[in-house]
Amino acid sequence: MGEPVREAVAERWCEKVTLALHNVGGTAVRSGTVTFGTHVIGALGIDWGTVESAVELPVPIGPGVRVERAWKVCVEAWRVPLGMHVETRDVSVAWD
Repeated sequence: MGEPVREAVAERWCEKVTLALHNVGGTAVRSGTVTFGTHVIGALGIDWGTVESAVELPVPIGPGVRVERAWKVCVEAWRVPLGMHVETRDVSVAWD
């Protein structure tokens, strides 16, 4: 897994997160999950909390194959009042 790349979108409670996935194993990856930890950040930079969400991996990923995918990661709008924003800082992948 590469470093996640974050981009702002129109809604302050969402952002686009792009992730490079590389299967270095000898067999295809057939299932798995990407988990995002999205932090709600206040106007003064205070981290008010983290909301987790998960999506399925874009499978299959063959041996030696590198894929790049982007997801729109959102939290509930009510969690992000005016002046606040989100930052998806934590990303993990579980290969099944």
